[in-house]
Amino acid sequence: MSQQAEQPRGPSREGTSRATAGSGEHDAWVTGGVTFAGVLLLCGGVLAVLQGIAAIAEDDVYARVGTYVYELDLTGWGWIHLVIGVLAAATGAGLLKGMQWARYAGVFLASLSLITQFLFLPYAPVWSVIMIGIDVFVIWALASRPRNAL
Repeated sequence: MSQQAEQPRGPSREGTSRATAGSGEHDAWVTGGVTFAGVLLLCGGVLAVLQGIAAIAEDDVYARVGTYVYELDLTGWGWIHLVIGVLAAATGAGLLKGMQWARYAGVFLASLSLITQFLFLPYAPVWSVIMIGIDVFVIWALASRPRNAL
């Protein structure tokens, strides 16, 4: 009998590296998407703060809407945007630092921002549509998970 170590049966090293290469590329896309979502959430939060300040100051930036189902005082909309903006910016910073809680908070805040921007459509239609698109991307990027994560 020979005392040579038996080669393990199963896929060769080449097969293993090929199998993990595909998941590594997916993980890189998810990681890049989360980082980009963090940057978008941080920038979107800062812009929402500025949007809120402009609405609170009752500047001539936003036109008054005559009759609207979800009519709210412009100052009220300003405070809503201000609070969501501060929370979104803090969550975006948490995402960039790699905090796990920030993924869940980011999905929640992006969803809340999406709804808020939809309700704010009559005041700033083009900007609201742009922010809705950004919020959809942030939700998608944060809800994507690597294949090996639970």
